[in-house]
Amino acid sequence: MRAVIAPEPGGPDALVVADLPDPEAGPGEVVIEVVASAVNRADTMQRQGFYPPPQGASDVLGLECSGRISQVGAGVEGFAVGDEVCALLAAGGYAEQVAVPAGQVMPVPSGVDLVTAAAIPEVACTVWSNVFMVAGLQPEETLLVHGGAGGIGNVAIQLAKALGARVLATAGSPEKVAFCESLGADRGIDYREEDFVEVARAEGGVDVILDNMGAKYLDRNVTALATEGRLVVIGMQGGTKGELDLGKLLSKRGAVIATSLRARPTEEKAAICAAVVEHVWPLVAEGRIRTTVHETVPLEEASRAHALMESGTHSGKIVITVAR
Repeated sequence: MRAVIAPEPGGPDALVVADLPDPEAGPGEVVIEVVASAVNRADTMQRQGFYPPPQGASDVLGLECSGRISQVGAGVEGFAVGDEVCALLAAGGYAEQVAVPAGQVMPVPSGVDLVTAAAIPEVACTVWSNVFMVAGLQPEETLLVHGGAGGIGNVAIQLAKALGARVLATAGSPEKVAFCESLGADRGIDYREEDFVEVARAEGGVDVILDNMGAKYLDRNVTALATEGRLVVIGMQGGTKGELDLGKLLSKRGAVIATSLRARPTEEKAAICAAVVEHVWPLVAEGRIRTTVHETVPLEEASRAHALMESGTHSGKIVITVAR
């Protein structure tokens, strides 16, 4: 099969299309004939050598995919060859085929085409697990989303609004602020022109923050929290080491939680996927959550997809399509 790997760390041009052995479905697994995958920030970090795949996982990039099941392993129930599905992956999405534990495979949401479905698993599972399962966002609480125009951000905005929360979202241009507000954000914040801390203070503080910046925003995020607020750090675009004022955090009875999805045990990922199918898929079917695809790029041009991701000019997801 054709698959995209990064033999040596580097820029987008480090990605190459290689011929690799076809996968086989082991016990509890299915093999998916991939129609599309999607680009995530973690993919660009892996390409640069900063985020290796979990032990035992493929070196092929790609944390999500959509396609049709071509093999069903022993002990798998509920799936059959030919089923159209999407999946959360530890690795392997940028390829013609991928083997994946059946618990991480989900039906394509009603009303979503198969290519667009590739852009949903990682963001839906990230948002649901972190904002709702970990941080426990409740109706009428306020969520602050950093990077609201990105793939994770735009789903976080819509899902929080659909479940009754108030949403603030940061973005890096007036156009992206308008995009966030078109998705339902109550207040978009152009971080180049405004201080999100001051906006949060005017709101009385925020109850949950979904943060992809890490160290750069740590102190300001804690300042922005309301009493008993929860900061969930899921990315390190702004660095890995920051100073935490424990006195400030204690005064708010706040919590700082750092978490990732990729390295979680298979059983935990299966539980998250099941929760997403139960709670998120009906909202997608009702049209209350939509996935925005900025551009589709052929597998052979994966390096261009990474360059686009790193340019920061996109809104929504970048999808990689697999032609045969």
